[in-house]
This record gives sequence, structure tokens and C-alpha cells, in this order.
Amino acid sequence: MSWRWVFMLSSLSALVLLCMLQEGTSASVSSRQTAGEEPQEGVRQKIFMEESDASNFLKRRGKRSPKSRDEVNAENRQKLRADELRREYYEEQRNEFENFVEEQKD
Repeated sequence: MSWRWVFMLSSLSALVLLCMLQEGTSASVSSRQTAGEEPQEGVRQKIFMEESDASNFLKRRGKRSPKSRDEVNAENRQKLRADELRREYYEEQRNEFENFVEEQKD
């Protein structure tokens, strides 16, 4: 019986808290509008950016634009290093297996 009361009280308190939070956010929105700030200007500033920022953004390498020679060289070095490490690992595993087989034969 007591768990029902605990559940009811916690649900009721959560409901009251949510109602208060909802009223608080609506009050903050209305106070911004009464302060003289136009809501469309704020939205426009969030959507659109300065021309210089936009050109810098578009100058960055996208999916279809070619990579610089330095990027290609760095990626090739990483691939070669990974291949070398993989080759060494498999060679070591093969040597260990060969040693194991020789010990089993003896």
C-alpha cells in the first residue's frame, strides 16, 4: 500500500515540476519579444553566416574535392606502416605455430 503512495507522490511532483518548467520557458520567450528584439533577426543570424565565413567553409576540402599532396602522402605512410605491422604480426604467428608443430613432432 505504501509503494502506491510513493508512486503517486513522485508522479504528482514530476507533473508539477514539468508544468512549472513549461511556464518558465514560455515566459522567457515572451520577455524577449517585448524587449524589442525581433525574433526573425535572431533566426536569420542563426541560419545565415557572413560571406567570409561561408567562403572559408566552402574552401575546406569536401567529399568530392581532391586531397592535398601532403594528406595523400600522410595517408600512404600510415597504410604502409599498418601493412608492415600486419606482416610482422602474421610472420610472428606463423613462426610460433611452426615452433609448436616442431615441438609436437619431437
